[in-house]
Order: sequence, then structure tokens, then C-alpha cells
Amino acid sequence: MLVLNKQLTEEQRLSKAIVDIMGRASWLAGVIMIGNRVITDDPSLTTACTDGRDEWYNRTFVAGLNDAELRFLILHEVYHKLYRHLITWAHLNKICPRTANISCDYVINVKIADEYGADGWVKMPEGGCFDIKYRDWDSAKVFDDIYDPANGTGGGRGAGKGQGTPQDGHPEGFDEHDWEGAQDMDAEEMRELERDIDEAVRQGALAAGKMGSGGSRNMEELLQTQVDWREVLREFIQTTCSGSDYSTWKRPNRRYVSAGIYMPSGISEQIGPIALHMDMSGSIGAREQQVMISEAVELAKLMKPPSLNILYWDTKVCRHEVYDYDDLDKVATETKPTGGGGTDVRCVPAFMREHNIKPEASIVFTDGDLYSGWGDWDHPVLWCVLDNPSKKPDCGVTVHIKARDM
Repeated sequence: MLVLNKQLTEEQRLSKAIVDIMGRASWLAGVIMIGNRVITDDPSLTTACTDGRDEWYNRTFVAGLNDAELRFLILHEVYHKLYRHLITWAHLNKICPRTANISCDYVINVKIADEYGADGWVKMPEGGCFDIKYRDWDSAKVFDDIYDPANGTGGGRGAGKGQGTPQDGHPEGFDEHDWEGAQDMDAEEMRELERDIDEAVRQGALAAGKMGSGGSRNMEELLQTQVDWREVLREFIQTTCSGSDYSTWKRPNRRYVSAGIYMPSGISEQIGPIALHMDMSGSIGAREQQVMISEAVELAKLMKPPSLNILYWDTKVCRHEVYDYDDLDKVATETKPTGGGGTDVRCVPAFMREHNIKPEASIVFTDGDLYSGWGDWDHPVLWCVLDNPSKKPDCGVTVHIKARDM
């Protein structure tokens, strides 16, 4: 017997759509079961909303969607949870709620359409944000691409009402995001939610493998092991720049232990000069640049180099700044990022040789989309490559960073 959608309540339609989704995307079942899912008549919510754990759907809005649109809507809210948008990108919401909302929507709408939309099983509801330009981008990168700070200063509530707007006719999106509700969770609730999502994804991967479904591009992305780039940065500096002002037998030198030889380790109260080289080609956002500089400065304060060189570059070194150890607190207010052309890192080691700059180690922050080669370096270098995991420098040490982790 055929049962028409109009004979079902909105609650029943929601349940039916959930069953359909779990049948088609079994790997998502665990994430779907996290939190509560409610049909509401609350007039303050006109579409749908999530706080990263629970979901709410306006009854009238659901009634106006066909089955394919309802499946897309539910997947949309689940993907906000899956990618932890309301926690990961809370700082973007503080800059401009509307742009933060739209940026998150662009990212997951492309993912949903790519994964499930080819045969019409899902259809994006009217007013959604969609552009294949943003395929495989993260929300911070989209935010930097569309935000127009000259048009406002941010603020307002996290439901698309903020000042400061994305330009060029970007849609408003078809749902709301409860940023405030996400931040109301205490630390233990956030940790529990993080554990639940991680466990759900891994169990989903296991189930998908057993069922021979082939999994999902999204699942593969979520399962990739993430290295804490800050720890790599610290380890690189500590290992590369360890001085030898005096020796201690309390910590054997690791280079000789494997051969059964115990030699003292060198210890230094102060390492040599270090250099930070910032890609200014225009493809890296100001927020990521600020985070990287701040992290390097804090590390320098701990390691006590006599000086920190900061070089801003694109196809040439556009600006060179030098800060003595005692002046590191001035970096945040005095540094002046300069550049914006192409990307040719070879100019950096060439510039240092020309100006007799001899750091003990260099840290290069770049998106990795270089014109030609990784340069000729005569000292250790750590490559911090942003949002470009396919790039593999042919020298030095590499750590891949996602903007969402900064």
C-alpha cells in the first residue's frame, strides 16, 4: 500500500528520512544518533538549526520540503556536527556571524552534493550556498575568500544577523547555527562530544569496510591522522637548535645510544638565531599568518634565540624584520606583513646569502603552490604547508597543517 507524504506527520517524515539516510550512508549512523532531533513549532526558528550536538527542525519548513530536500537538510545538519563546525570555527563567528554561517554551509553542501546528489537522491533546498569553487576547501579558507571587512565589523547573533557581510550575491543559506548554544557546553561536554563523534566515525569506517560499501570521501578525510603542528614546530627547534654551552651525563646523547655508547648531551641556555619566512602570495589568510607568527614568537621566548628574523616573501623578499630577544613582545604590534604577488620561495635562501643572514634554523609557512622548486638551503628548514597535503618539499622537514586546526 502506497503511503503519501501528506499522510505522514512531520515527525514521521523526519524518522523516515533518517532511516533512508542510514540505509544509503551506513557509516554516518553513529553520528546521526548523537544528540536529540526535534520537530518544533517555536516561531523563533523558521528553518532548521544545530548547536553541534542537537538538531531542531521547524514544522512548517519541513512540511514544505520534498523527500530529497529533507534528506539533504538532515545531512546538512549532521555534517555540521560531523565536522565540529560550531566549535572549530567559533572564532570566525565572533568576527562575522553571517559570513561564518555561509562559509560552513558552502563547504558541506558541496560535500553532500558530490557524495549523494548524482542520482537525485538528495536535492539542496532553495536558498542554499553552493559553488564547486569551494570543493575541498575548509570553512576558514572560504571565510577569507568572501568576507568584506570594509562593509562591517562583525557582531550580532549567530543566525545570519551580523554586521560585516560577504559580497557578490552570496545566498543566506537555508538553516541557522546555534553558536551560542555550542559555547554554552562546558569543557567536559565538549570533550565527550568530541569522543563520541570520533568513535562514531571510526565505527562507521569499520562497518563500511565489513559491508563492502567502499566508504566515503568524507569518511576518509575524517579518518586521516592529524599531527599537532605546534608540537612538530617545538620538536624541530629543540632538536635542531640545541646548543652545547656545556654538557650533562643526565641525558645521554641519543645519536650514540643505539651503538651502546653513552656520551653527554649538549645543553645551552640560548640557541642561535632563527628565521621565520611568511608566504605572502595572497592565498593564505591574515588569520593563519597571525597564528603562525604568534606561535613562532612564543616558541622563541622559550628557546631564547639572540634574534628572530621575519621575512615576508612572494616572488621576492618584500620585507625583512629583525627582533632581538628582548624585543619579541613588540612583534605583534610592529610587524608589517608585506607582499601579495606570486610564489617563489627560492628568493628566500638567496636573499639570506646575499645579506649574510645565517640562522641556525628556518621555518617556512606556505601553501606549497610554488612556481619552481623548494630552494637551495644551507641550514635546517621546517616547512609548514597549509591546506595542501599533496605537496612534498624535497628538503628539510615537513608538517602539513589544516587551517581549521590553527
